Amino acid sequence: PTGFQRGTTVEATFAGARLEDAQELLFYEPGITVKKITPVNANQIKATLEVAPSCRLGIHAVRVRTATGISNLRTFTVGALPVVEEKEPNSDFASPQPIPLDTTVSGIVQNEDVDYFVVEAKKGERISAELEGIRLGYTFFDPYVAILDAKRFELARSDDFPLLRQDSLCTIVAPEDGKYIIEVRESAFGGNGNCHYRLHVGRFPRPIAVFPPGGRPGETLELECLDATGRTWKQSVTLPTDPASDEFLFFAQDAHGIAPSPNHLRLVDLPSTNEAEPNDAYNKPNTITVPGAVHGRIGQPGDHDFFKFSAKKGQRFDIRVYARKVLRSPLDSVLIVRRAKNASGVVSNDDSGGPDSYVRFTAPEDGEFVVELYDHLQGGGPDYVYRIEIVPVTPRLTINLPERFRYVSTVISVPKGNRMAFLVNAARADFGGELSIEFPSLPPGIHVQAEKMAANRSQIPVLFTADASAKPAGALTPIIGRCEKPPVVGGLDQRTMLVRGQNNRDVWGHNTDRFAVAVTDEAPFTLELVPPKVPIVRNGTMGLKVVAKRKEGFSAAIGVRMLYNPPGISSSGAVSIPAGKNEAVIPMTASGGAAIREWPIVVIGRAGTPKGAVDVSTQMVNLKVSDHYVRTRIEKSAVEQGQETEVLVNVEQVQPFEGEAAVELVGLPAKVTLVEGPKTFTKETKQLVFKVKADPGARPGRYKSLTCRIRVPENGDVITHVFGGGELRIDKPLPKKPAPKAQPKKAAKPAPKPAPKKRLSRLEQLRQKRKQAKEGGQ
Repeated sequence: PTGFQRGTTVEATFAGARLEDAQELLFYEPGITVKKITPVNANQIKATLEVAPSCRLGIHAVRVRTATGISNLRTFTVGALPVVEEKEPNSDFASPQPIPLDTTVSGIVQNEDVDYFVVEAKKGERISAELEGIRLGYTFFDPYVAILDAKRFELARSDDFPLLRQDSLCTIVAPEDGKYIIEVRESAFGGNGNCHYRLHVGRFPRPIAVFPPGGRPGETLELECLDATGRTWKQSVTLPTDPASDEFLFFAQDAHGIAPSPNHLRLVDLPSTNEAEPNDAYNKPNTITVPGAVHGRIGQPGDHDFFKFSAKKGQRFDIRVYARKVLRSPLDSVLIVRRAKNASGVVSNDDSGGPDSYVRFTAPEDGEFVVELYDHLQGGGPDYVYRIEIVPVTPRLTINLPERFRYVSTVISVPKGNRMAFLVNAARADFGGELSIEFPSLPPGIHVQAEKMAANRSQIPVLFTADASAKPAGALTPIIGRCEKPPVVGGLDQRTMLVRGQNNRDVWGHNTDRFAVAVTDEAPFTLELVPPKVPIVRNGTMGLKVVAKRKEGFSAAIGVRMLYNPPGISSSGAVSIPAGKNEAVIPMTASGGAAIREWPIVVIGRAGTPKGAVDVSTQMVNLKVSDHYVRTRIEKSAVEQGQETEVLVNVEQVQPFEGEAAVELVGLPAKVTLVEGPKTFTKETKQLVFKVKADPGARPGRYKSLTCRIRVPENGDVITHVFGGGELRIDKPLPKKPAPKAQPKKAAKPAPKPAPKKRLSRLEQLRQKRKQAKEGGQ
């Protein structure tokens, strides 16, 4: 089943693959005892479980440990009510499945399926129906629940209830004696065989909000509880004095039962105050002290709450709202911090890093400042509960494990007499410093190798080694990160994605402060990494040799890859030790900006076996990254088709070396060859000359692929440098000049003909006649 009733002994079935050698169930919380594990076949086991009467209600997580590994994480729920199974047919409103009040129904919604259940209640009795759907972690299930009377009149309905993420909750008070129908379906009438649900139907109290929503360790709170009908009641609770986390799970309880799932309270050692109305105007704020917390409600649509505090110039505070994300309140907060004297804004935020508001406030001057809070859509109501924490900026540290396989949370299985390596990440906030990483509570026989994490690094490799005599065992292990200066301690926060939405968005999952580690049966091979004798240099290459030691009869191919690449180093991820062979070389290259220092490196190997894939690692060795021993610069050159030319290479000595280094000129264009072979040079060499010849058929053009590959001898090995950037231009030969042509004799120019007599216009003729007449008269 998908859940159990506490105080009972149940038989649970676990289905999967390679389960025939199951040895243990790893529960993340106490309260469940395994009495017996019985393998049914390779794909199924049955386990007899005793659920303690004090077992915490709600969602629990479990993994199966076998002789060869650890399973993925699955979740189930523990309830207080007896369980009945859904029985088909129950899809007709006229013939619903009868169930008693105070019952949990375990069912499945198929495509276009609607399940109906009927209960009988007396007038004035409370009926609550809470459904666990997506919270079971099987699939993207969006459930819908409604409570109807016998005449099919809808009394309450619920699709996505804020308190329960995407699950549903309805509460009514029976208006008369009679039968009441509970309807369950997928909100869009979808469904499939993975849409499991647990429907809790009963008279139990089910608050949708509690106030105040937080307190200090050891404090006794008088909580005001509010349910979906608007009923309120008081319940006292004493918070734990030494909490394991900053969250407290409150289960409302009365004579009729206990809520199936909790309301969440913040549990932090801060003084707190409760909102006092009226504080809905800028000039009517509640005065609060900082550091501290304040609890309030956006009690009605359009409500704004104001709080005033004092700060000195330069003081820095983190101001964070807890509503939607932690308390599961419907509030979509907007936060503004203003100067009290003139209402000018200093900083504001809607949803920094999530649905709730957060700002880092630095006081610009001595004075009083006002915090304003309201709902983004101007909503409000008695369940719009919030908590604002105003605290000095404090260093924080969070440890996490990067996924080795996409969307799969990391677990570590170490075969007896073998090794396994993994990466640990650290997220520092508001501090820097070297970290030590600790692993308390490991299974017996496992040893840890991990260097300290430098202040400028956020990741280190860790190597687990299991003794050959270690017995198969498993444990859920915390990880502690510790900084001495400043003193900061942080723990693991591992997220397991269980339900993904569109674009693989994380919709529902599980968070824990421990990860699963196991000692498993021997693997059929071990791996050794041959330590490099020489460093890899910037702009250089190297081959890492991996040697496999196989057990008799094991000959499968083994894929090998680097666990991680140091900064500026790249390596091939597709190298395999061939079947029946024992060695492979992983090629590596270093960029011109590779970080110069010694780096711990390790190689991971995976091979298929009849019992599934087996992962092991090599030992951890140091890889030294060094600066160049030499640098080269290739001068631009040109050559005509069918001709020879010289390529000049300038050599700059960076680190002196002994003996002769070999250099090759590679990357020549097609049909261009070296006239002379590779050359050698010493630490005194300043320039090298390579003769190259272009074939008459070489294609003309500019080629920027010339590269020098240099091998410097050291410690019985060679250090390979690679410098590119050379250019060779191939030209066509100039065409031959043609012979000059004979010039024909030029013919004598004919004498110019007299210009034709210009014809006079009539006006010009009259002018000339008049001129002649005047001259005749004189």
